[in-house]
Amino acid sequence: MPRTFAYVRVSTTGQTTENQIQEIEAAGFAVEPHRIVPETVSGSTAIAQRREFSRLVDRLEPGDVLIVTKLDRLGRDAIDVSSTVKTLADMGVRVYCLALGGADLTSSAGTMTMHVLNAVAQFERDVLVERTQSGLRRAKLEGKTLGRPTALGEQQKQEARENLANGMSVSAIARKFGTSRQTIMRVRDED
Repeated sequence: MPRTFAYVRVSTTGQTTENQIQEIEAAGFAVEPHRIVPETVSGSTAIAQRREFSRLVDRLEPGDVLIVTKLDRLGRDAIDVSSTVKTLADMGVRVYCLALGGADLTSSAGTMTMHVLNAVAQFERDVLVERTQSGLRRAKLEGKTLGRPTALGEQQKQEARENLANGMSVSAIARKFGTSRQTIMRVRDED
């Protein structure tokens, strides 16, 4: 008899996996509590670097079923998600995604659906990056200063350089201006 596992992931410690567990139960899947694998890790972390997911894969056997509520629980990168599903399929593990109507991602139809959705998601990320880059170029052309404001003004920088020339330590100068040693070293290295 196949065993059923659930992988439930949240990104931050302030979040809970309870909603995902309830969704899985509401979909009619009976998952024993010791087979629910929760993890708190960013979706941008490659699945191979997720400790709890790696432990889960070590427990899985041919014929087992793995349930996730959404595709993004496995990852945000289309290639990572696809290779993970393929690896699990090669092990004989079926992967169900509730957000895709409970589709078995290891089936032909599930694989096609997943690839289409991943392609759309990747396209949306690429468009967002392009818009951001375009906005940054426009802002630069308009003369806007980008990034964090400098910690020290030009007069303070000049004073810091004079202090360095007079033998004052980087740490002492940083304390004097209420800034970090790194800021003072950058001022020193600007010349």
